[in-house]
Amino acid sequence: MTRIAPVLAPDRPLTVLHVITKGEVGGAQTHVRTLCKALQTTGRVRPLVAIGDQGISSPLARALHQEGIPVLEIPSLGNRLSPSALRRAVRGLRHYLHSHRIDLLHAHSAAAGVVTRIAGLLTQVPVVYTVHGFAFKPGAPWSRRAPAWAVECALAPLTRQLVCVSTYEARLARWLPIARNRVSVVRNGVEDCPDRAQPGEPPLRVAMVARLAPPKRPDLLLNALAQVREVLGHEIPVSFIGEGPQKAALQSQAHRLGLAQATFTGDVDDVPARLAAHAIGVLVSDHEGLPLAVIEAMRAGLAVVATDLPGTRELLPGDLYGVRVANDAGALAAALLALLADPNRRIRMGAAARERYVQMHSPTAMAQGVLGAYERALA
Repeated sequence: MTRIAPVLAPDRPLTVLHVITKGEVGGAQTHVRTLCKALQTTGRVRPLVAIGDQGISSPLARALHQEGIPVLEIPSLGNRLSPSALRRAVRGLRHYLHSHRIDLLHAHSAAAGVVTRIAGLLTQVPVVYTVHGFAFKPGAPWSRRAPAWAVECALAPLTRQLVCVSTYEARLARWLPIARNRVSVVRNGVEDCPDRAQPGEPPLRVAMVARLAPPKRPDLLLNALAQVREVLGHEIPVSFIGEGPQKAALQSQAHRLGLAQATFTGDVDDVPARLAAHAIGVLVSDHEGLPLAVIEAMRAGLAVVATDLPGTRELLPGDLYGVRVANDAGALAAALLALLADPNRRIRMGAAARERYVQMHSPTAMAQGVLGAYERALA
């Protein structure tokens, strides 16, 4: 029997189960928390979240509990899905779909996208899939690009709405067998906060918010800061805010370079306040979707330096808003030196970036875009 999809209506909130692979601290997890909170505020959606790795004990689960958003657990869901793990994860998700009244599934991250779309097919629950960055994009290793493209091609017909976080990602979706009217662009949003940087005033500090793992390149920032020290004759302090498997290697690299003022904070709960204590925000990556770390730096009013990638071009469309550089330590060092020498430019850039955040990256705007995708998915 064909399942008749509900429609968004004011008399009954739509129950949407969001599925994400991991509950760690990261961009996709921040996106899910911000989106679910904003959707809940509209009164039109009742969000639930199913988490794979770390599950109900994860940082994401704790944050969601604080917002009153129910959390479920799919223990078999992880980044590496063996055939047996895939079967168990699909079975676990199907169990929730049978025991809860779920109107719509919304998947985030690649592995969750696989499990959710298969479970949606078997239960005839419509699926929306947010792509936080296609793994087959240029810049990713070929060993990942080919299988990632094959998987997305196979599952695209099972996707009622494919939500892309940038126009560039939506263009990549043209390589998939999915109709254009089933692809939406909804740019990431982050919650506002009162913490503001003073980029024109000392002390001059640099910050990079990122998970210390590929595709992020904090190693390039360390090398660039060593070059900056050689030119200035003194070290510029840097804070790496985030955790990850490369942390020990990066700490060793900082020691070898003699960067005594490189601080590795790990995961912290006060990122906005920490950013406000810096003058320049940096994000260096091999590839990105629409990076939340840059949006957070824009929100704080920092002068921003980021790798010149399609996603960062959409966030920082000109020199007024930030500096885009090649993934090269020398180019990054030159950009940092120019900003360190010009406090007025840092002030203008931080103010323009903050204004762009206000206009384009609020949670309300993101929630409205996703509600539109839900309406099209259920039509």
